[in-house]
Amino acid sequence: MDIEIKTNIELGKDVTIKELKKEYKAIFLGLGADIPSTYKLTDKECKKIYKSNYILKEYNAKIIVENLGDVIVIGGGNVATDSARAAIRMGAKSSTIVYRRDGNKMPARKVELEEAINDGVQVIYNTRVINADIDSGKIKRVNCIKTDSETERVIDIENSEFSLNADSIIFAIGLKPDKKLIEEEGIKLDEKGLIKIDENYMTNIEGVFAGGDVSQNKATVCKAIEAGKNAAEAIDKYIYG
Repeated sequence: MDIEIKTNIELGKDVTIKELKKEYKAIFLGLGADIPSTYKLTDKECKKIYKSNYILKEYNAKIIVENLGDVIVIGGGNVATDSARAAIRMGAKSSTIVYRRDGNKMPARKVELEEAINDGVQVIYNTRVINADIDSGKIKRVNCIKTDSETERVIDIENSEFSLNADSIIFAIGLKPDKKLIEEEGIKLDEKGLIKIDENYMTNIEGVFAGGDVSQNKATVCKAIEAGKNAAEAIDKYIYG
């Protein structure tokens, strides 16, 4: 199809949007979201708190993360179920997903959740992990609180704190775009940290388009493909009228 692919070129390091605009009429940003979301569980140093992308990359590379022990996965999407299942296959003693809303609001696909449960993964709903107790660099337990998620807002239930045994923790609460890189390139973001685009997928910079996870909240592969097709049509109209 006469498509040229150039590799080993990093945006913001080897090339900038400003430089690309001198050579190309239109630019599409399909950067995705690759920065894992986390929150602080402890002030102490601990090597057993992982991010989902690390666990899944190691698993797909057939590298075993050893001595996971009892694993707590924080999250409720497909990445959480994948991470929990990967932990089981890596030899974890147990793997438990802790999700802050109820089962009806869990974003993971039902079939993936069922497969995870069949693999031995446990799921605890309406629960938020507050922090972790660390001793000599090792996790002893995670401290949780029950939540009420009947409305859109998740509310902690008073005096409902409890603890779970844990040796490892995996964060699987979503990925976000590289905000620093995008803003340095002059692209505007919305309040959620996603690239702002108009109905034609164009950003605030004339001729620069974007789509997929970088501009859609909780996007899927199908949504990214749709964005690519729609943006391609918009780019075609932009160039040829």
